[in-house]
Amino acid sequence: MQAITNAAILQLLRELIRIPSVNPSLAPEEGHNEVEIATFIVDWLQAHHVPAKLEYVEPNRPNVIAEIGAGDGPTLCLCAHLDTVGTKGMEIAPFEPKVEGNRVYGRGSCDMKAGVAAILCTAATLAAEGTHKGKLKLALVCDEEYASIGADHYVQHHKADACILTEPSDLKLVVKHKGFLWGKVTTVGRSAHGSRWDLGESAISTMGKVLVRLDDLDLNILRNRIEDLVGPASMHVSLVNGGVGVSTYAPDCEIHLERRTLPSENMDEITLELEKAIHEVAQNAQIDWYFSRPPFSCDPKESIVQHVIKSCESTLRLQPQLIGWGVWTDAAIFSAANIPTVNIGPTGFGLHEAVEWVDFDSVINNTNILINAAKTYLQEA
Repeated sequence: MQAITNAAILQLLRELIRIPSVNPSLAPEEGHNEVEIATFIVDWLQAHHVPAKLEYVEPNRPNVIAEIGAGDGPTLCLCAHLDTVGTKGMEIAPFEPKVEGNRVYGRGSCDMKAGVAAILCTAATLAAEGTHKGKLKLALVCDEEYASIGADHYVQHHKADACILTEPSDLKLVVKHKGFLWGKVTTVGRSAHGSRWDLGESAISTMGKVLVRLDDLDLNILRNRIEDLVGPASMHVSLVNGGVGVSTYAPDCEIHLERRTLPSENMDEITLELEKAIHEVAQNAQIDWYFSRPPFSCDPKESIVQHVIKSCESTLRLQPQLIGWGVWTDAAIFSAANIPTVNIGPTGFGLHEAVEWVDFDSVINNTNILINAAKTYLQEA
């Protein structure tokens, strides 16, 4: 089926792992970015007759974009991210890929250089065969592990009729995941000497009431707001800072919170609910919603999902499972750009952990699923 052998796919995966592509925003002390791996990928694709180039989002932060096909049919985008998290605390050599049985070890082996390898080999296979009608596009993007500037840039400058991501999913189809909202809440008190109970007002005490109210909202309201495949809404306070000294009434206190959002929820209603809860106990609290990412959902009846399902049935000889995730991925960015999107990736272990590996048999299956799905989808009128 493949123009590229399994041995060649393994070699490619190992070469990708050997190239450090740690996100510089996460671990600047490691001194890496996506330039070296992106350059390697462009050269590899061009050597396999797939036109490709770098497209810089910011200095030293490139995407790789590629395209094959005549264009007299639908356009399918295959997307994966090039960056990894850092290597601090790893118990294996992060950039020396080791193979033991079916497992390939190394930083990024599972998250997600295996998915990158599957996409590259899919493009090379279709380029070698040259029989499809539509266009196959590749979006190999930077910065997914931090702010997703790569995916944002791609959808602003490129179009597609459908997209497949290859984040590791145990060869299950991810058709839904949560989004998130980040906010900062500040309470203000009156600074005074610790002995002056008559003058001082502690911003920390006021914030304590906010914490209790938010905890009640999370446990008794949000956890009962459940959506199929992704589970309940939730919220947690992740950072707290306040006070200036042990003998001084705290003049201010600040917390940061994260609200995990469901595809069925409305962002305006989410923020209003949180603001109401906070102001019930701290009328003058200041609230700043400073970053958010939307949830993701794709109708299983979408054409691209059906093509991937049929490809799984052909490749794996079984009906694939449709699942949802609590985590966030670039799928939400493509979906928000009105591009129907589904995720299917290999099996592995240790994402962001001390030991990371990917099951190589699942990488082969993932590649074959992509090849079959792309072929059938691109033949649509």
